[in-house]
Amino acid sequence: MCGIVAYIGSKQCQQLLLEGLKRLEYRGYDSAGMAVLDGSKITLARAVGKVSNLEDKLEETGGMRGTLGLAHTRWATHGGVTEANAHPHTDDRVGIALIHNGIIENYASLKTYLEEKGHVFKSQTDTEVLAMLIGELYEGDLEKAVQAALREVTGAYSIAVICEKEPDTLVVARKGSPLMLGIGNGEFIVGSDPSAIIAHTTQAVPLEDYTVAKVTRSGFRTSDIHDVPVTPKVMQLEMDLEQIELGSFGHFMQKEIFEQPKALRNTMRGRLDTREGRVVLGGVSKFDKELTKTRRVTLTGQGTALHAAMIGEYLLEDLAKIPAVAEYASEFRYRNPIVEDNTVVIAVSQSGETADTLAALREAKERGALAMGVVNVVGSSIARETDAGVYLRVGPEIGVASTKAFVGQVAVLSMLTIYLGRKRYLSADQCADLMREMELIPEKMERILESDARIRKVTERYIDRENWLFLGRGYNYPTALEGALKLKEISYIHAEGMPAAEMKHGPIALINDGMPAVFIANRGRQYDKVMSNIQEVKARGGRIIAVATEGDEQIKRLADEVLFVPDIAEPLSPMLTVVPLQLMAYHAAVLRGHDVDKPRNLAKSVTVE
Repeated sequence: MCGIVAYIGSKQCQQLLLEGLKRLEYRGYDSAGMAVLDGSKITLARAVGKVSNLEDKLEETGGMRGTLGLAHTRWATHGGVTEANAHPHTDDRVGIALIHNGIIENYASLKTYLEEKGHVFKSQTDTEVLAMLIGELYEGDLEKAVQAALREVTGAYSIAVICEKEPDTLVVARKGSPLMLGIGNGEFIVGSDPSAIIAHTTQAVPLEDYTVAKVTRSGFRTSDIHDVPVTPKVMQLEMDLEQIELGSFGHFMQKEIFEQPKALRNTMRGRLDTREGRVVLGGVSKFDKELTKTRRVTLTGQGTALHAAMIGEYLLEDLAKIPAVAEYASEFRYRNPIVEDNTVVIAVSQSGETADTLAALREAKERGALAMGVVNVVGSSIARETDAGVYLRVGPEIGVASTKAFVGQVAVLSMLTIYLGRKRYLSADQCADLMREMELIPEKMERILESDARIRKVTERYIDRENWLFLGRGYNYPTALEGALKLKEISYIHAEGMPAAEMKHGPIALINDGMPAVFIANRGRQYDKVMSNIQEVKARGGRIIAVATEGDEQIKRLADEVLFVPDIAEPLSPMLTVVPLQLMAYHAAVLRGHDVDKPRNLAKSVTVE
């Protein structure tokens, strides 16, 4: 949620900042703004709605000149969606402009203190409070004023600050919300996401919590909020511009669905040794002894990541014979969880910055668990704070509704299960068989994608229906949850996912004539049970859309629509059965005229609790 981009160098920065904001639009936002410092004067522009509205406003006013500036896309927390509440915010005395991602939890008491000092506020935001506080504490040194202000703050933040009295200085800081400092050729560009800076540099310093960076045109220094020097760690950004551009696709979500075969090949490359029947995971190998002794695994995540974690729970118990449970990260931290000896906690996240998941991970570490991460973004907070982990390597995911990250998460959890299973109960031949099946998934996925036009036609027949059910059993119960979530996220159709057997215990009352019920009915151990559930829905007038195994003639006699997927070992089937559900959700959103990549009220990365 929200986006930050800031620049200091020799270039006129207005267009550079606008381009950065456009690359951050996928994160979700409701207003945008920019501040540029030229000489000793800050020029400010803000607009409600899309970045294009800000761009129009700048064009109408003749634009901004200056080589030091900052820009922001806001997702409302404190205060409604108004121009007054949009960032940047300024103080009322010194000439400070500030942008902020996160939440200042003690803003109310700080605001009272500042009002008593005579400061007059123009917005309802917590961010303006921070700008005023920095101004109140300013004594000729912006860096020190920022450090002093942050010592008084409770909450999460990533900020960028400029001041009219210091026209050659940019100060940025971070706690709990991602921020990185890109190092260019005689210039520096700051972003809350690599996509904002990748057009200008591939070298960046990801800021750690409580780190403050003072940036000038000649260099930068990093310290903590108490002015203790911090040694920066420069990393190489692992993406290129082509990966974050649409190309020939209509939407990023569509592009990312079709990228899944390639993404999975990247996820598995170099990690599957079928000859020896073993999985090679360099990120966890040094903890072999601890992993062999594992008595319990807790997988934690939110949204799509939780659904992948639920599949991981099935995999670990079925194949590796390790007791496992998948939990909402937002609940794990607050329910006083029991973490026993030899417990492993796996945090699953695309961004590696999900606030709830990060908090759960820290709680697990505090209680003595071995902390592991399954994340996509290199150098993210979860990646840095875990003891061990595995990167997805699926490339940047821009669409708010996660697709390729989900199959990447399931693939990594499948490989991790085989890795652990080999150390416990699986033979080399069993592991090799599973790995050979995994290697065929990208090719099989490509066959499903060839049915895109048919899936669109099926979807078109039902998009006027406002209530859908998604039903599955075993490994594909979480897949049903994921299918329902995708439809809800981008088409705004109400959908419920559940175990197919649970339907009889209440939800069957919802079924009326013509209600779409999507059954994941691929061949597996519970196939006959699923067929019985299909008959129950059909008898009550529901319309059956079945995701079934190629060659299944029996399903044709019961289902109104059948979307076929290639046969595969049941534990790996979610990576195939989810693809038709992703395409259905995508087409439903397009057919209903919605903005697929920027669904209402949603943000790509939820960095506040």
